[in-house]
Amino acid sequence: MCLILFAHGVHPRYRLVVAANRDEWFRRPSAPAGFWSDRPEVLAGRDLEHGGTWLGLTRAGRFAALTNFRDPRNKRDGAPSRGGLVTGFLASAEAPLAYAAQLVAAAATYNGFNLLAGSFDELAYVSTRERRAVQVAPGVHGLSNGVLDEAWPKVRRGREGLADVVSGDFDTEDLFALLKDHALAPDADLPDTGVSRDWERLLSAMHIVADGYGTRCATVVLVEHGGSATFCERTFDPVGHAVGDVVHRFQISGESGVRR
Repeated sequence: MCLILFAHGVHPRYRLVVAANRDEWFRRPSAPAGFWSDRPEVLAGRDLEHGGTWLGLTRAGRFAALTNFRDPRNKRDGAPSRGGLVTGFLASAEAPLAYAAQLVAAAATYNGFNLLAGSFDELAYVSTRERRAVQVAPGVHGLSNGVLDEAWPKVRRGREGLADVVSGDFDTEDLFALLKDHALAPDADLPDTGVSRDWERLLSAMHIVADGYGTRCATVVLVEHGGSATFCERTFDPVGHAVGDVVHRFQISGESGVRR
């Protein structure tokens, strides 16, 4: 993912609300969201190049999502795929904070990443930039290709928009509408992440349309306090048109299978 907006522990109906955009080269093969044949408890899209994923939810209520930390000057060829970190948590029984803490020592093995990992009662965050694992406080948060809640223009707009949406009744279309924002940030507000100014400008939109690159899909995850889960994925073509939806609704079983 390249933008994850989420409300955690603030809504009277939903314990977790996620609205996220996955930005990637269109030439990279991937499969739409579904329950995996080799891991039937995992619901996620799948990167067909390395076999991992960018965001997923399990039947037991384990949630994980990942963004790359944008730092092209320090990118290393041959580093392991970061998508395996999401799969690793979803398939494990580790408590979120414990899993995130284990990654602090291993972070140098990977190119830069941010990982969110959650269960029924805990949401943890770890980043290669900050090299520490923390429990995420209840609230409305945003994560792009910097650190959690870094004040990039689209993170600010996204957090403000999500806070407005979850302040009352809403549905999945309200969240998809929030994510379908093509507005570019003024040059004076752009971060400096090591790419050209033209690319910084293109990447400042919440929904990106560029030459061969852009927002491949948007995902909405809603987990109710009573355990009902909704997972919706909307796929886009290279010019930004929606071309298909996948919707899964199910009742979460148990208390996330967490080992403490």
